[in-house]
Amino acid sequence: MAEDSARGTPEEPNPAAGLNPNAIGFLGSMAIGLNATSPAYSLAAVIGPIAAFVGVNVPGVMLASFFPMLLIASAFYYLNRVDPDCGTTFSWVSRVLGPTTGWLGGWAVTMTGVMVVGSLAEVGTRFGLLAAGLDGWAANTWVLRSLTVLVILAMSALCVRSTEASARLQNVLTLLQVAGLLVFAAVALYRVHAGTSTLHAVHPSLSWLNPFSAGVAPLTSGLLLGVFTFWGWESAVNLTEETEGAVTAPGLAAIWSTVVLLATYVSVAFAVVAYCGPAFLGDHAGDEEAVFATLSDQVLGGWSWVVLLAVATSALASTQTTIIPSSRTALSMARRHALPQGFSRIHQKHRTPDVATWWVAGIAIVWYLVMHWLSDNALADSLTALSLLVAFYYALTGLACAVHHRHLLTTSLRDFLLLGAGPIVGAVLLAWLLVESVITMADPANSYSGVSWFGMGPPLVIGIVLGLAGVLLMLWWRRTSRRFWTEPYPLPPALPGTLEAAGTEDSSSHRDPGGGPTTPGPSTRSGLRG
Repeated sequence: MAEDSARGTPEEPNPAAGLNPNAIGFLGSMAIGLNATSPAYSLAAVIGPIAAFVGVNVPGVMLASFFPMLLIASAFYYLNRVDPDCGTTFSWVSRVLGPTTGWLGGWAVTMTGVMVVGSLAEVGTRFGLLAAGLDGWAANTWVLRSLTVLVILAMSALCVRSTEASARLQNVLTLLQVAGLLVFAAVALYRVHAGTSTLHAVHPSLSWLNPFSAGVAPLTSGLLLGVFTFWGWESAVNLTEETEGAVTAPGLAAIWSTVVLLATYVSVAFAVVAYCGPAFLGDHAGDEEAVFATLSDQVLGGWSWVVLLAVATSALASTQTTIIPSSRTALSMARRHALPQGFSRIHQKHRTPDVATWWVAGIAIVWYLVMHWLSDNALADSLTALSLLVAFYYALTGLACAVHHRHLLTTSLRDFLLLGAGPIVGAVLLAWLLVESVITMADPANSYSGVSWFGMGPPLVIGIVLGLAGVLLMLWWRRTSRRFWTEPYPLPPALPGTLEAAGTEDSSSHRDPGGGPTTPGPSTRSGLRG
């Protein structure tokens, strides 16, 4: 039976519209990948806790955290060359490791967006109010939460309205936050060199780049935080069907996003640690405002709003870009009949997944309000649990890359390293971090709340509940509609520039009249289900 295509078939709610091809270019894709990580906010949130573990070696931890992300980004690049599908991990893992594993990977991707959108919108709102001098509004709980909900709705509306407009906004927000961070870092380092630091300055040293000097246990704890400051760059790949050069551009944008993030994180980490010393950061490890709100005032004085604006734009940009992977993954799952077909609807005029986007926004708002209702720290605990889902689907992607390309691993040393060894090493490192995270989260003392839920830390309980909810929902849907689990799931015809284009037949012979892929090409497409 023919697969339903992204452009729709008579069975789908919207047969005429499809995602808008060539809506954004490489730079727009890269900006989305950068902003999805919320670099300014990520630094503000983790640099204190990392310093509490490793002291002055924060830049080294950021450097060490970069390598598993680069390896997984490479896996995204090569899998996207084979199958440019906006469902990314869901689509690839389903093809290679089976539909059940792929469904759970898609669930993890979707839920990460739901869990983090509210927190990002709140941070963006709060720092925006602080930058505008509206400290009273920022301190008012009802005002802050009401504005946060409005921000989520506004960013969701923009995601529905236009992919091009979203990309243009991301370009502007990228410039604002990167410029703000670089100004802050440059002034801080100059004042350290000039001896005018107002805190306990430490002259920077290249030895800070050695992550192992702090010891194995502190390094492990630092990596648990550092790795996930890079999370989000794959949003560029979720827009692959809407990007010029869909085969290679999104994957390259994801890789370059991690490289730019590394340069930003290491330079700002040097500046912050040098200006105030690790003791100040450790004393304020639980308060992200101490780094870029309090510290920016120390460094820039009356110009502190520059850094506050950088954090605000960082969080607001990430609010929008985090909605993208969740909505595109839901779209991809629905058009493959892994979710109800309503999620596959594409807006006739705007050519964006409007139903999936609004569902993601609605669930994210409910999650945000419920977490705050449970306790003041429950939302922060849910963000800690986020690392479990991220490590899970990143590791699956690395494994899928190696398994899919297993027949090419003996053709050359380059293929062995880039298609097999690299992704596997990245997957193993993330699996190790997943296990370490579970061990850490099991102790209630390591949570923001500091309380026990069923004898465990709240983040681990949240992670377990989300995992069980995903399994139960999958089993219910499998009983309701077995189509995703029983129909063939072939690759689309090889596109020019893909690793598997050579040797395949003319692509027109592999498409059904509605445009959907029906059978894979010969030879090189064998064994896709592992």
